[in-house]
Amino acid sequence: MSASRLLMVPDGLSGERVDVGLSRMLGLSRTRAADLLDAGLVEIDGQVPARSMRLEGGSMLSVELPDERPAAQVRPQIAEGMSLVHQDDDLVVIDKPVGVAAHPSGGWSGPTVLGHLAAAGVSIRTSGDPDRQGIVSRLDVGTSGLMVVARTERAYTTLKDAFRARAVGKVYHAVCQGTPDQSEGTIEAPIGRSPNHDYKFAVRRDGKHAVTHFTTLEDLQGATLLRVGLETGRTHQIRVHLAALHHPLVGDPLYGADPTLAQRVGLERQWLHAMELSFVHPATGDEVTFTSQYPPDLQRALEALRSA
Repeated sequence: MSASRLLMVPDGLSGERVDVGLSRMLGLSRTRAADLLDAGLVEIDGQVPARSMRLEGGSMLSVELPDERPAAQVRPQIAEGMSLVHQDDDLVVIDKPVGVAAHPSGGWSGPTVLGHLAAAGVSIRTSGDPDRQGIVSRLDVGTSGLMVVARTERAYTTLKDAFRARAVGKVYHAVCQGTPDQSEGTIEAPIGRSPNHDYKFAVRRDGKHAVTHFTTLEDLQGATLLRVGLETGRTHQIRVHLAALHHPLVGDPLYGADPTLAQRVGLERQWLHAMELSFVHPATGDEVTFTSQYPPDLQRALEALRSA
C-alpha cells in the first residue's frame, strides 16, 4: 500500500535539484528523497527524473509514498545473551552478543537482531527492504556490542543521515597482538575487497576512504588493549587497519593473528567490542550516550593476558 501526493513546484524552488526540492516540499531527509527517486516513485510532468535534474516552477511533481509497515519477513527468534539497553517510540539500542547477525541474509540461518526484536514484541515500522528494516549500521556476526535500530521512518532517515555524515560517536575496545610503535595514533588508509578472497577486505589504493583513531588503554603480555574510535564505518575496518600495522586483533587469524595465542587465552573470535554509542536523538534533539561492558568470553581472555 502507498499514498500518492501531487504537488506543484513553487517558483522559489526553481533551479534546485529534484532531491533537494522533494525533501523541502515533503519535509523528508535528503537520503529519504533520494531513495524515493532511485525507486522510481517520483515523476515530474509524467517523467521519471534523475536526482540531479533541476526543478522548474509550475511543474507538477507526483510522489508515491510507501506506507510504514512492520518487518513481516523476519523470522522471530530470541537470541540468547541479547539485552535491550534502551527502548522508546523511535528507536531501540541493543547489546548484541557474538554469533548474532544484524539482519537475515543468504546463507545465514542463525539468530538476528531483527528476529530477536520481533520475538520480543518490539515493532519496527520503516520503509525499505523488509529484511533490513530499521538497521542503520550493523555489527559483524563475530563482533559484540552496541547497535541502534530505528523503529520509525523519522528515526530511520535521521539516523541514517547521521551515520553518513559521521555525526555518530562509535567507540570500540580491541586487543591487538604486540605493542604499536605509538601509544596513540590515526590510521588513514582506503579499504576495499581483497583481490584474493571475497569475504576478506584489505587496504587498497582503489578502496573507500577509512579513518581509525586508537589510544592505548593497557599494556598486556604480548598484546595491547586499545580504545578505538571510528570516523568511517567500512566493513572489517578495525580488523583491516590494525592488521595493516602488523598488529592484528587477538583471535583474528583471518587477518594474520597467531591462533595459538587465542587458544592459550580461550578465545574463539576476535577481541573486539562496541563499547560506546552516542548520537543526537532523532525525536528529542538531545545528545544521548550508551555504554556497554565486556562480555564474559572477552573478559576471561583479558584476565588471562593480564596474568600471563
